[in-house]
Amino acid sequence: MMKLKRQLLGSTMVAGFAAVAVTAAAPSQAQAQSTTDQDEATEVQEIVVVGSRIRRDTYNSPNPIQVVTNEEATQAGFISATEILQSTAISGGNAQINNAFGGYVTNGGPGANTLSLRGLGAERTLVLLNGRRVAPAGSRGSVGSADLNVLPSSIIERVEVLRDGASSVYGSDAVAGVVNIITRSDMDGVTFTAQHNAPTDANGAGYQSRVSLAGGTSGDRWRVLGSAEYLTRNELTYGDRAHTDFLSCPIDGYNDGSDYIDPMTGQSKCWSLDSGGVTINTIGTAATLGVGAPGAPATGAFNRWRPNSAVTTGLVGFEGVGGAGANLNVRDTFDPDTLNRSLISPVDITTLYGEFGYDLGFMGNAEVYGEVLFNRRESRQTGYRQLALDYFRGSPLIPAQIAALGPFALNQGLSPTTGPNANALVQARAFIGFGNDQSYQNVDFTRLIGGIRGDFVLPEWRYDFYVGHTESRSEYVFNQFITDLMQNSLDVVTAPAGTDPRLVRGGYTCRVNVTSDTGCIPAPFLNTATIAGELPQDWVDYIFRPIVGNTDYTETVVSFGIDGPLFTLPAGQVSGFFGAEWREMELADVPALDMQNANIWNFSTSGITAGTDSVKEVFGEIEVPLLANMPFAETLTLNASARYTDYDSYGDDTTYKIGLLYSPTNWMSLRATYGTSYRAPALFEQFLSPTAGFVAAQNDPCDNYTAPGVDAQVAANCAAEGLPASYTSTSSVRVLASGGSIAGIAAETSDNLTVGLILQPQLPTGYGDLSFSVDYYEIEISNGVDRVGYSFILDQCYGGAAADFNADAGYCALIDRNPSTNALTVNDSYVNIATDYLEGLDYNMRYSRDFGPGRVTANVYLTQYIERVNTLFDTDPVRNTVGIINTPEFAGTFDLSYSWDRWNVRYGLDWTAATDYDAYYLEYFGTTLTDLGYNANTDDYFLNHASVRYEGDTWAVTGGIRNLFNEEPPHISAGITNRVGNAPLYSGYDYVGRTAFINLTKSF
Repeated sequence: MMKLKRQLLGSTMVAGFAAVAVTAAAPSQAQAQSTTDQDEATEVQEIVVVGSRIRRDTYNSPNPIQVVTNEEATQAGFISATEILQSTAISGGNAQINNAFGGYVTNGGPGANTLSLRGLGAERTLVLLNGRRVAPAGSRGSVGSADLNVLPSSIIERVEVLRDGASSVYGSDAVAGVVNIITRSDMDGVTFTAQHNAPTDANGAGYQSRVSLAGGTSGDRWRVLGSAEYLTRNELTYGDRAHTDFLSCPIDGYNDGSDYIDPMTGQSKCWSLDSGGVTINTIGTAATLGVGAPGAPATGAFNRWRPNSAVTTGLVGFEGVGGAGANLNVRDTFDPDTLNRSLISPVDITTLYGEFGYDLGFMGNAEVYGEVLFNRRESRQTGYRQLALDYFRGSPLIPAQIAALGPFALNQGLSPTTGPNANALVQARAFIGFGNDQSYQNVDFTRLIGGIRGDFVLPEWRYDFYVGHTESRSEYVFNQFITDLMQNSLDVVTAPAGTDPRLVRGGYTCRVNVTSDTGCIPAPFLNTATIAGELPQDWVDYIFRPIVGNTDYTETVVSFGIDGPLFTLPAGQVSGFFGAEWREMELADVPALDMQNANIWNFSTSGITAGTDSVKEVFGEIEVPLLANMPFAETLTLNASARYTDYDSYGDDTTYKIGLLYSPTNWMSLRATYGTSYRAPALFEQFLSPTAGFVAAQNDPCDNYTAPGVDAQVAANCAAEGLPASYTSTSSVRVLASGGSIAGIAAETSDNLTVGLILQPQLPTGYGDLSFSVDYYEIEISNGVDRVGYSFILDQCYGGAAADFNADAGYCALIDRNPSTNALTVNDSYVNIATDYLEGLDYNMRYSRDFGPGRVTANVYLTQYIERVNTLFDTDPVRNTVGIINTPEFAGTFDLSYSWDRWNVRYGLDWTAATDYDAYYLEYFGTTLTDLGYNANTDDYFLNHASVRYEGDTWAVTGGIRNLFNEEPPHISAGITNRVGNAPLYSGYDYVGRTAFINLTKSF
């Protein structure tokens, strides 16, 4: 019997049939290889391509599929599977979570890299390895999608990308599409590979290196192959790129001249922290008369101050930097330690992969097979911390001139909880530049597959049964301020005689030391050194400690399938696939005890997230050739699939998909699919423990809402809420998130339509080969499970018309304002989105022809987004967000290669279209951001790449440069979206700069 064999599906083959879109990467093989591949295709009679489970002797399928081979990825300069999958050619320009997001709260935790097709979220994109799903991995409670770091890069043969919903074929999470990573199966010998990618403009930082061994061998009845690889990515800090325009001087960036002008330079002030949204080297007090700093009024009632020993009137020793109508931007925000933050966070990844098969010789020529994957990720991020240190009223640690003032604020959590000073008012707050902190993640991923496959009892039918088990175990570490230790250190008394001098500062010791031997270290006095961040090391070691959490995610799969011919029609053989699958998933995240007990100062807190779910499914697929070899009907093929899904958590439903492929001639084909999906919320979406995080006080839309430049609608709504005109936010904005099971979120459903045209005209001899395809897609998700984001909630609440403002309705119902402190809490938990709609077009073109001694090949892949709409409530206005950051209207790639003899030269271009917030705001709000003073739009963004490859008999070398012209990201104003310096935070922009790479391969 001929064993089922995975076949090389290079781009030279892809262009030759209508069902598969043109690959977006340039081929590395000479044209002669195409003939060899086609000869091999005749030897392997049946294959399986992503999008269908039916084996077929042609590639024809109604599904739009893109294929990138390992050689193509190498010549493009990609060093890992992560980079391949997150490239513009695969992602279509949508935002992806990568190592530039290490300082943000993301699903999967810091260091995870995920893939979101169509911008619909990683939880709606299914990742397969050799046709079997890759389970989620990561850290913290929101683990719910595959981490691309676990994939074995060195043994990849090709990547198949299905840009179409396939829930009825693969399961509920294949809403936006499917990626299938195929490993090599034909290795005989050992191949050593080394690659080094080095930024040329970063002082040696930010480099990536990968070394690997891959090999295999076989006998009459057995085969074995595997790989071992190690990849390291060095940290790239803000300081390493501080000489660039987008990072050297982060400014407000307004276009109406309203940037704060630094009185020291006469130019727009350079910020290092959140565009001036936070402060260091200052204190907050009750408003009192004093002397203003340069740039502030000369005198007035100030409530923010910085030390100045020359001031002898008002608040002696301090000059005012806020209040009395002063622009708060006068205050300090720069600390050189901010340049140590991770721009691209470092990681070390070790991956071991193995695969084997043994022919039993019975049970239908059965083969026992298995796969083993071990992966360890060690990632790290360097951040910067501001410490808001509250000294309570009456504390002996406060200088006399400040102690004489009125209170600054109510207790925000650092006043002692017991004793005579319990819950005392805050007398002064020190805004301290604390310095750098680091977080770490160690993630161990194990995936075991064991199965048996062979001939079924019916002629030409085959069966495949396997069991898979995956475990992701992570340990994550944060350095955090411990709240109760800070409380203890601030509550001091005169040290009794005989007190251990190590527990005494300036004659004072902690009150807790009087009654117990806890080893408490007193806080420093509120003085110039403390305000400047010069903190005693013994106190820092006491209050700032590493805390450790653990996350486990396990998944077990039992799957059985049979496939083969059902019967024969005049147009050909009707084939079918039928199967059943059971999956069980379990998530357990146990944060550090201090995080569970909300004993962390100004950082997220969370409880234990734990939950299980299982699903039973039966499914089937048939392919029916309706017409063949007839006038105006070369082929007409119907493909239909259906799946019955029964979740323990959300009950059952049935999904289906129907596809047609019609070729009226041998050079033109039409394809169309329509399918449905049913997705129960992922475990973390159901069971995420209530989590509290904090963002800067300046995120309160009503902070200083009467200041010049504040949107009139926002100001009117803040006034309608009863806030005084002098309101200044003194508390961080608290953001609450939790799973939706408590709120009763429903499972989501969706409809997915794709219609495509494929042209492969027969050009005159000598004019080469041309292939073109265009696919229209439309996806509508109902009851989509998601979080809408705290900033969106605040914008929708306070940005609405003043006449309609209701603090207890609509988006404002998700916001609570403390009646005593006016502190904001935003409830941003998982909810059902009323509608999530996406519509667009994919264009693919490939042209190749002989030219001179070799062959020239051009590939174009382009995505156009037509409409993207998200609404939380049915009454929300429908607003198309296409054309803004993260959803550019167009994104595409172009490459041109020339192959001759053993050489291949490639030029590549990535294009992200200009973004236009003005058009969005003008259509829906009647004005533009430009009119409001913002620099809100970006120009077209191009990245150029070039490489050369030479192939010897047993070795090959590839060298090139990515971002050939060192293109920097575009600039926008502060306040529009998250920024990296002056640039938007968006995975489609290159923060690393020009990068040289070299890849060496040697086979033995």
